[in-house]
Amino acid sequence: MGEIERVCVLGAGSWGTTVASLFAHRVPTYLWARSLQVADEIDQHHTNTKYLGDIELSPSLRSTHDLELALSGCSLVVLAVPSHGLREIVTQASKWISHQIPILSLTKGIEAGSNMRMTQIVEEQLASTKIGFLTGPNLAREVIEGQPTASVIASNDEGLSHEIQRLLHSKTMRVYRNSDIVGSEIAGALKNVMAIAAGMAEGLGFGDNSRAALITRSLAEIGRLGVRLGGRPMTFAGLAGLGDLVATCTSVRSRNHSVGRMLGQGFSLEEILAKMNMVAEGVKTAPVAVELGRSNGVEMPISYEIARVLSAEQNPSECVANLLGRSAGEESEGMEL
Repeated sequence: MGEIERVCVLGAGSWGTTVASLFAHRVPTYLWARSLQVADEIDQHHTNTKYLGDIELSPSLRSTHDLELALSGCSLVVLAVPSHGLREIVTQASKWISHQIPILSLTKGIEAGSNMRMTQIVEEQLASTKIGFLTGPNLAREVIEGQPTASVIASNDEGLSHEIQRLLHSKTMRVYRNSDIVGSEIAGALKNVMAIAAGMAEGLGFGDNSRAALITRSLAEIGRLGVRLGGRPMTFAGLAGLGDLVATCTSVRSRNHSVGRMLGQGFSLEEILAKMNMVAEGVKTAPVAVELGRSNGVEMPISYEIARVLSAEQNPSECVANLLGRSAGEESEGMEL
C-alpha cells in the first residue's frame, strides 16, 4: 500500500486523543468526538481536559463533531470507541468508508451476544481487507507525556504494519510488528478482566506475592483461550500479552484496576461506575470471556469469579476463597500453549 496521507480517528477518549495527537505530528489528522464541546476544545485550544487534563496536544490536530467531515478524504480510519459502541459507529461511518481504506482498531473488548472480536466486526460491517490492531502497555497519560513505552501493531497486511510503524515510532515510543491479530485482541480484551482481579486483591489488602501469583495465573488463563482460538503462544509472552497485562494490573491509572480496588474496598459496582467518566472495558468483557471459554471448552476460573462479583452473585472475599479452594495440580497443567 502507498503512504497514508490523512488519518481519521473516531473516538476522543484518552487513548483515542493520544493516538490522534501522535499521528498529527507526522500526517494531517482529524479526531471525531461524540461531544461537540470536546471537539471544539480540542480544535480551538489543543487540549482535552475531560480525559487528559491540561496536556497540550499536537497543534496540527483538528477535531470535529461531524462524522462525514472527519472521514472525508481519509486514507486510514482509526477506531477508538468503547467496545459496546463500536458496531454502531462502524455502521454509521460505513457510508463514507470504502472497503479499500485500511482500518486500525484501538478498542480492546469482545462484543456481548456475538462473542466477536473488534476486527471481526470491522470485517463484517466494512468488508475491509486491510485491518490492524494497536496494543501493548500503553497507559494514555504516560504516552502523551512522552514517557518511554513500546507498542505492537498486529495486522494481516504487511504494508499497513510498516505504515503504522513509520507514523507512530518515535524516540519515546517503539512500535513493533506482529501478524497475530487473534492472539493480540484476545490478550487485549482479557487483560482488563484480570486487572479488575488485581485491583480487587489490592483493595482487600493483599500484597505483592498475591499480585504476582494472580498476574501469572491470569497470563495462563488468557493464553489458554487465545491459543484455542488460533492465537500464537509467543504473542502472550510479548507486548500484547504480558506487557499489557502487567501495566494494567499494576497501575493506579488503570480504570479496570481502579474498579477492582474499589470493589475490594466494599463499594458497589453502581457506586464505582457513577464516579467514572471513562469506560472500564473489563466490566463488560468478564461475562463474555466466560461464555467464550465455555463455548470453546476452556476453563476460565479467574474470569468466572470476577464475573460473579460484578453481577453481585458473590463478594470479593468469596471470590478469593473460591479461587484458593480450587484443586492444585501440576503448574503446567492446562498451559500447554
